[in-house]
Amino acid sequence: MTGEDAARIVVIGEALVDVVHRQSGDVDEAPGGSPANVALTLGRLGRAPTLVTRLADDDRGSRILAWLDESDVTVVAVASLRTSAAEAHLDEAGAADYRFDLDWDLDGLDAAIVMSADLVHVGSVAAVLEPGATQVLELVRAVRERASITYDPNIRAVLVSDPASVRRRVGELIGLADIVKASDDDVRWLEPGRDLDEVALEWLARGPSLVVVTLGPDGALAVTRDGVTRIPGEHAVVVDTVGAGDTFMGALIDGVAALDGVGAALRRPGGGIPPATLEAILTRAARAAAITVSRPGADPPHFAELAGAAR
Repeated sequence: MTGEDAARIVVIGEALVDVVHRQSGDVDEAPGGSPANVALTLGRLGRAPTLVTRLADDDRGSRILAWLDESDVTVVAVASLRTSAAEAHLDEAGAADYRFDLDWDLDGLDAAIVMSADLVHVGSVAAVLEPGATQVLELVRAVRERASITYDPNIRAVLVSDPASVRRRVGELIGLADIVKASDDDVRWLEPGRDLDEVALEWLARGPSLVVVTLGPDGALAVTRDGVTRIPGEHAVVVDTVGAGDTFMGALIDGVAALDGVGAALRRPGGGIPPATLEAILTRAARAAAITVSRPGADPPHFAELAGAAR
């Protein structure tokens, strides 16, 4: 969709600088942050989203703004004294272990920016780190009468001092969301020792129309009221996994935005996604994530790189 017919997508959450320590000893510094990566993916896929975030007027903040602008992401930033950062230490398989220095507060945000959206995505640290997390929850509650809500817990355990409180907040957001995407690691942290399919079905019963659990190289499983859909993993030579889950989330939102079910219509009877359509959307999202892991950092594909993959 283009122009006036395009879904208005707002992403709320942290934008920061990733300081990546590689096994070789090299240290790279690049813009990132899970919600910012989702917005970047949507921008590269032609969705022109708005990212609501928090940034400082410093060199790192300026770099993040330029990075997002290059991919057609509009940024609405609440002023901060410093731009947040995350240190990622990569293991031999390219998986990242994170340490964060985050400042998250949306005090002073004009809520009208969010209230005009057709689809709002939230997740990761911004959904659980106070004081901004409560503000995110209030925005979701306010906008969900007219907009679809997508949510990715993207748990960062290193930041969690009160697991019970985080699990309660995640549960609240699952109940408010239309689409939930979580990694298998997220599910195991949130619901230790439980079967992934069982958890996905339980989350679905709380209110979402679609719950997706990504399985890394093994693909993904998705549950709707029509049943369970599974897709295999996409082959990739992994450089690192930074931004892979965010790329999957962005491509999933892009696929849903191409349907007529954007906005509160997704909750109406018959508003679900047909199984064949869902399989195509998930396969394309997995392909997008495979491209991201094949190159360093959070570098999701552009629309042309996914040509031939069903939207």
